[in-house]
Amino acid sequence: MNTITHKLRKLNARLNPGHILFPPEWLVLGVNNVCNLHCKMCDVGTKSNTVFAENLTGTKPLNMPPELFKKIVDQSLKYFPNVKLGYAFTEPLVYPYLDETLAYAQKNKLRTAITTNALTLRQKASAISDLGCKELFISLDGPEEIHNFIRGHPSSFQKAIEGIEEVLKYKQGPEISIFCVITEWNIGHLKRFVDFFRNYPITHIGLLHNNFTAPHTAMEHNAVFGEFYKATVSNTDESNVANIDLATLWQEITMIKKEKYPFGVSFSPELKSLHDLEVFYLKPGKFIGKTCGDVFSNIMIKSDGSVIPAHGRCYNLNVGNIYEQDLTAIWNSPVFSKFRTDLVAAGGLLPACSRCCSAFEK
Repeated sequence: MNTITHKLRKLNARLNPGHILFPPEWLVLGVNNVCNLHCKMCDVGTKSNTVFAENLTGTKPLNMPPELFKKIVDQSLKYFPNVKLGYAFTEPLVYPYLDETLAYAQKNKLRTAITTNALTLRQKASAISDLGCKELFISLDGPEEIHNFIRGHPSSFQKAIEGIEEVLKYKQGPEISIFCVITEWNIGHLKRFVDFFRNYPITHIGLLHNNFTAPHTAMEHNAVFGEFYKATVSNTDESNVANIDLATLWQEITMIKKEKYPFGVSFSPELKSLHDLEVFYLKPGKFIGKTCGDVFSNIMIKSDGSVIPAHGRCYNLNVGNIYEQDLTAIWNSPVFSKFRTDLVAAGGLLPACSRCCSAFEK
């Protein structure tokens, strides 16, 4: 997106949040409601009863019917021909209609991307590459022994690397980016993790500070906004940010930033000091950014056709259903318009937004 369009989008969001003139950039697809790993820092992996887990696994049918996917593609072509389709939840590579739906998107010249844990990537490498997937976002948690411990699978890292190497055999294959959530278990191993990929022709490595909702943050949020935008604790059952060695983490961040890598390396959010790191993890009620851009540029469509704002970490707010309304009606539906307006009226973020990955825009 060019700079002028980005500025106009932000102006629209600030001055008239109830009616967005620009089309969505991404349709985030909850193509299934099952995961084949058990990550310690994820509500799905820990089987927690949270909004995040409900967004990812609480919908029936288990898999998005291919007819619904095709309806989404057909409406995208009609209303939002430049939108990108993101296969994101819960684990797209075990979606039984992956090949069929990728082929339909490719036939209709829509850009697709897949976010995956890569456990079964080797088996899907050919289809992903041949059927036009442009971007592959792979979630890994550190070097082999650390990743396998966090994911609860003795060979998940090795299988992911086998899959990456298989995809790289295809000239027309997708660009590969790797994302790692920073947790109490992989601190002290992050540089070794990034160094491991020096000789892989990947595009980017993103190191993500843990997205979580602390109990007191959820309580304070619900006291004001709980009637319409209920929040729950998130990603805190087995992961405890109080256990993070912040001094060691800051030292490692500094070391990584000093290195030159053949691919991009970023942190989200980009924190400038140990003090900022302490604020992020120890004062979760304090905002890091000023606003959420994703509710003005993305929507998530679940397997039953229902739509929520932005992506799986957002509030479980039904803003429409593809079976009942078209995409243009949903994009500026009354419920969605009220949510955006309330968000802007609150200053750009609600209390439970404070440590969401979308809340770091300045």
